[in-house]
This record gives sequence, structure tokens and C-alpha cells, in this order.
Amino acid sequence: QVQLVESGGGLVQAGGSLRLSCAASGRTFSNYPMGWFRQAPGKEREFVAAISWSGGSTYYADSVKGRFTISRDNAKNTAYLQMNSLKPEDTAVYYCAARVSRTIATTTRDYDYWGQGTQVTVSS
Repeated sequence: QVQLVESGGGLVQAGGSLRLSCAASGRTFSNYPMGWFRQAPGKEREFVAAISWSGGSTYYADSVKGRFTISRDNAKNTAYLQMNSLKPEDTAVYYCAARVSRTIATTTRDYDYWGQGTQVTVSS
């Protein structure tokens, strides 16, 4: 089992920044690719970013490319999502997820463990 706890969400003005954290416990965090997803009211959960188990590979949704950065610190069992130049359309609950595999993935069904989510609200 892997337990994931997100933090760092909040209310920010358009153009601002937030840094989300995802603290992992349980099985060996460093073995697993990690992903960030988000879900806005009335919409399906969508992929935001993913990072390989080593941190050497990353992948982003087109909507956040150039604005968001995913990273991880395996010594601290923590993954991060740095969000810059935030827009009102980034408003959503953000979830981190862990995948029991060595390969990176971008769909919700490919992830095995999920956090409870943290709310990000961007005002215009």
C-alpha cells in the first residue's frame, strides 16, 4: 500500500504561483512513477503532469506545458508540482497518484494509488 497526502493548494490571483506537495508513505516511493491530475466541477479528471521513478523523464499536458513543473525528491518521499502563471481555468481539485510500474503514464486508469486532493482556486 502507498498513502499519498497532497498539500499546498489555496486561493491565488491569475498570474500567481503555487507549489503543491505530495507526501508518500508505505511502499518504496522511489520505485514508482508519479502523476498529477486535476478535476474541475462537472468535468472528468484530467492528466496534468507525470514523472518517472528516477525523475529523469517528465511529461505534461499541453494546457500546462511551460507553466507547470513536476519534480520529486526520493529522499523525502515527496513529489511536487510548481504552478506558475496560473489562469482561472486551472481552478480544480488537484490529485497526486502513484503507479506500480516502471513506465510513465498519462491516464487515470494506469495509476494505482491516489491522494485525497487539494483545492486550487485561481481568481481573475
